[in-house]
Amino acid sequence: MISASLRVLLTSVAASAVLSGSVLAQTQPQTPAQTPPPVPTAPTPHPADTVQPDPAASPEIDEEAPDEDTATAAPAAPTTPPIPAVWSPVPRDENGHSAYGLYLSGRVAMARGEGTVGAEYLAAASELVPEQPSVRDRAFAAVLLAGGLDVAARLAPPAEEASPTLVQAGVLVRAVQEFAHGRARTAHDALTATPVRTPHARAGLMIAPWVAAAAGDWTGALAQPPANADPITAMFARQNRALLLENRGQLDQAEAEFKTLVGYAQAGALFRLPYGQFLERRGRRDEALALYDAAIASGQADELLRRARMRAADGGRPVPAPTFRQGAASALINAAAQAAAERAPEFSAFYLRLAMALSPSDETRFRLGQALSRSRMTAASREVLSRIGGADASLYAAAQVQIGLSLDEDDQQDAALEAFRRAHVARPDDAGVARVLAGQMNQQERYEEALALLNGPLLNTEDQGFDVHFLRGAAYESLGRMAEAEAELWAALQKEPENATVLNYLGYLWVDQGTRVEQGAEMIARAFAAEPDNGNIQDSLGWAQYRQGQYDDAVLTLEAAVQKLPANPEINDHLGDAYWQVGRQREARFQWERVLTLDPDDDQAARARRKLEQGLEAAAGAQP
Repeated sequence: MISASLRVLLTSVAASAVLSGSVLAQTQPQTPAQTPPPVPTAPTPHPADTVQPDPAASPEIDEEAPDEDTATAAPAAPTTPPIPAVWSPVPRDENGHSAYGLYLSGRVAMARGEGTVGAEYLAAASELVPEQPSVRDRAFAAVLLAGGLDVAARLAPPAEEASPTLVQAGVLVRAVQEFAHGRARTAHDALTATPVRTPHARAGLMIAPWVAAAAGDWTGALAQPPANADPITAMFARQNRALLLENRGQLDQAEAEFKTLVGYAQAGALFRLPYGQFLERRGRRDEALALYDAAIASGQADELLRRARMRAADGGRPVPAPTFRQGAASALINAAAQAAAERAPEFSAFYLRLAMALSPSDETRFRLGQALSRSRMTAASREVLSRIGGADASLYAAAQVQIGLSLDEDDQQDAALEAFRRAHVARPDDAGVARVLAGQMNQQERYEEALALLNGPLLNTEDQGFDVHFLRGAAYESLGRMAEAEAELWAALQKEPENATVLNYLGYLWVDQGTRVEQGAEMIARAFAAEPDNGNIQDSLGWAQYRQGQYDDAVLTLEAAVQKLPANPEINDHLGDAYWQVGRQREARFQWERVLTLDPDDDQAARARRKLEQGLEAAAGAQP
């Protein structure tokens, strides 16, 4: 069958629309039955609402490390009273909500992907029963991912009562919050007395030098990374050291660190951009240009590098050296990238939340939205991505594409289409965004609109890819323009001869029309060999066997397809036809009746009813 092919392709082409640039379905989360109770603490401002550091400002120690007499101690962990034998009275908040009800509401909200709502419920429950470690631990983890870092700092579990993952996360979040609130010396003292250990040791190692510098401890700030650090972490630590040496005015030593970093055979490419920015700040623009050109020539042509090269060539203002908070935020972003590479998206999201607390930016929001999505916190992901503004059109478009894909996965087709439209308005010259928009239009049967994009100058080019031909062919096929559809699908197949989606689509078209049944069946067999777990392709294979009169084989193949996709009306209809042909008429009628219960489209429902009323032979003209 081909009805699911457009969704498959939409996902595949979307990756090209998520711009590599400066960054690596529901609109708002539904709430439980009652409005989330207010957490009994002062509200924490969203990172997007806080004042961002002036990138042009020089990082003075007084800016981030106030006098000791103005600093306050880190929030203390809650006292743990004994658990009473009998609850009397039942703990309730000022609104009358019980601790147990809040806890269950929080669990339900988290299970539904509503991380922010769930975190509020769980935090409120924990405030009522601080002696319950399991409630506190769940609340702490939820609040961390939801971004309520001040609340998380209070809920952080003591070492003797929780797993190392949560305990060390508490150590890290408390230090970062002290730093974010201007108490660098308190944060530094805390990290010195209780260093962050496994599994968050990497993040602790990365931010510690920036905190030390802000606190005035330059010996600690400029110390070499520990010998037992993993190679990548050690390299990023040396980059931090280079930037701190620059801040300290030790420029020769800073450049020596950068030269060592870019000299590494494999990982050296990661550090060409920061070294080039360093050279620009030193007024050595020509050397920076040469470094950027060499990086681009070697294949490292990401958006940031291209922008840096353009800025340097145009004589633009160099990127300023980071402030202490910005440096710590970048260090956390690097730790998040390493966690993501190690398939630990929750750790990645946690570090990015901390980075946002120190230095909020739309680039970090985009990364955070991706990490939350990978952590299955889709509602929270969309909320974060929706806060990305239009100052950077590429970044805004990428965020809207991500939102649209999430909405599409949740079957909110109209909302997804609007997100893709917003992306296209922001970047009308981006072919990747246009392809995603055309694919969504096809899914929603807006074929003429899709063709207007697909046949326009942005996509109808000499070097257009297989996906453009495929989407155009699918639109023509849906409009009944079969000759044009076959031509486009054939062109797509020439671009990618082993693409299972195109093989299945064109093969099914030929088999169903009865024009090139044997050739179409061979193409479907190739598609199935490539993707044997794909129920849609298995349905096509069974239908090809049916069209060739191989009814016994068709029954077996279609039964297996129904097992994979039991709620698909078209596959059930095909299986009913195959049963009829082998004399199993009662089972055939059962399948056709089942079609009517599976939300069929109008044509599918009409065919099933005719076959139920007349039998297959009498309704032959209405076969799919």
